[in-house]
Amino acid sequence: MTNYPNTLTMLACLLFTGCASLPESNSNPVPPQSQYDSIIADSNGRLLSINQLADELAPADVVVIGEYHGHHGAHLLQSLVQSALYQQRSQQILSMEQFTLTDQPELDDYLAGQSGEEELIADANAWPNYKASYRPLIEFSKHRNIPVIAANAPADVVRCIGRAGEAYLDTLSTGQRQQLPDAPFTDTDAYRKKFFDTLGGGHGQTDNSKRLENSYKAQLLRDNTMADQVIRALAENPDHQVIHLTGTFHSEDRLGMVAVLEKKRPDLDVVVVSPVFWRSGDNLNSLLETHRGKGDFLYFLQPLPEEYLDSERHRDAIMEQFRNAAEISCD
Repeated sequence: MTNYPNTLTMLACLLFTGCASLPESNSNPVPPQSQYDSIIADSNGRLLSINQLADELAPADVVVIGEYHGHHGAHLLQSLVQSALYQQRSQQILSMEQFTLTDQPELDDYLAGQSGEEELIADANAWPNYKASYRPLIEFSKHRNIPVIAANAPADVVRCIGRAGEAYLDTLSTGQRQQLPDAPFTDTDAYRKKFFDTLGGGHGQTDNSKRLENSYKAQLLRDNTMADQVIRALAENPDHQVIHLTGTFHSEDRLGMVAVLEKKRPDLDVVVVSPVFWRSGDNLNSLLETHRGKGDFLYFLQPLPEEYLDSERHRDAIMEQFRNAAEISCD
């Protein structure tokens, strides 16, 4: 039998308080119950609703929300935060890793009502999960005249940096080079260590380490371009608040684009919201202790399904990606 009071309570939660899910209590929280749910906590372990999170985020100049790409709970949280923050600061800018700066004209055309969604997807090379993950954010912005910034570096340039190294920038035309940051490879020692530790590389002179070094430079080009696009957006729109969406590796632990942003504009108030997987057997206190430094606020999600259980099929899929990348010309 349907429990109508509980159903109405949850509907009220979603409609009026904007929370993704409500834990039973601060002392006995339940883990996320579906792929759409998230549980939000501040650095002290206090559990928050979306509106309470928005209250904390409202004073910031830049709100960086990390995501696990394609996770429904992450994208739902982003959309709810955007809406809740708009109620407090309507002078808002949405900045997105998911579009490259060369796609800005196509994005602007769509926001101005001069093209349709399928045209945007095709012409701006939207990610395959655009409709399920980013459509709500773009539509919210479109109907409120919120600027949307295509913040990432051009994909072909990133790929060629990853293949040929930073010298590839010297082959670009003047116009192409002027679109990119003046200092495109600004980084920090901590980020470099994290990148190389994560990918399992070393610092020797082997062919493998050279490829890894080039991959790191490609990563830095993304981070620096995103940071510069946020800085430019604030310069062109004083007193606005930027919400920047990015994969969590680019922002957690205040590394990546966040570290670059703070190096170039130390006066900015930048707040980081980072996702953490809540796996079976975990409890909130241990998760907070382990991941506290990942962000000023954390949101906990059900883990994504394993992509492969067959290691041979996984290897074949990786090799297919390498074969596709090899078809790109960087001459």
